[in-house]
Amino acid sequence: MDKIANAPAAPSGAASPAPADPVADLGALRAEIDRIDAAMHALLIERSQIIDRLVAVKRARGTEGGSAFRPAREASMMRQIVDRHRGILPVDTVEGIWRVIISTFTYVQAPYGVHADLASGEAAMRDTSRFHFGFTVPFIGHMGAAGVVAAVARSRGDLGLVPAFAAPGAGAWWTALEGAHAPKIIARLPFVERADHPAGLPVFCIAHPVTDGAVTEVEVWSLHVSGWNAQAARALAPLAEVIAVPDRGLDGAALLASVPVGGQGAHDASLDTVLAALRASGASVRAATLVGSHASRYTHSPHG
Repeated sequence: MDKIANAPAAPSGAASPAPADPVADLGALRAEIDRIDAAMHALLIERSQIIDRLVAVKRARGTEGGSAFRPAREASMMRQIVDRHRGILPVDTVEGIWRVIISTFTYVQAPYGVHADLASGEAAMRDTSRFHFGFTVPFIGHMGAAGVVAAVARSRGDLGLVPAFAAPGAGAWWTALEGAHAPKIIARLPFVERADHPAGLPVFCIAHPVTDGAVTEVEVWSLHVSGWNAQAARALAPLAEVIAVPDRGLDGAALLASVPVGGQGAHDASLDTVLAALRASGASVRAATLVGSHASRYTHSPHG
């Protein structure tokens, strides 16, 4: 018997599926990208219109002036953005895009410049400034934190960036923040920390005190201490982040102490707690002045 003759016949009218047209698929995907780009641009234009109305309201109320930088709002926004991010786009890119958007629109509301201490490394400080404030905001370099503080003090609404660590030869620059009308520390950057941050240099942001939008999760105190010793340094370690430099004598030190307060974790403290720890270690405090505040350090862990 002829096996071929008895093989089942193919269903009548059946046809092989047509291969997908890769050129057509690419065209459709690119059209979607163009649509999304146009929508994002339209939203930026809409945002600028709202900012324009915001400036008009401030003028009408007589509240325009000084820096429009609002550290509490910006810290909260950046935390939310990086925590909700998903997909293949690097979180560094997302954070950088929003930093440019936020800082540029802040500049549109009230033009300002960024003064930066370049003494500890110009490249790292420039990267930090450009990442957080973009290229529209003017950048002014200074060789030393003292020059930054003085420039901000003379300005109406400029910001200053100084290292948030003990830089060699820097001295106790923060004592210039002690006066009632002196600039103050209003933020610590980056707002969101991670191990591979492209602009991870820790810096304090200095400005004239903001009348609203301040954040006080961490208080920053200038302390003048006599009897400073290794035991005192160890006692403060779990209570505050401390920068210490020699001050007025072999056993004296000027401290910049960042003290977490207000329910910010297991190591919450207060100025009284810090002072008690110093006294218990044999040191005494000659003066204590609040020189600013900022958001607590916030670490982002990538989604697994």
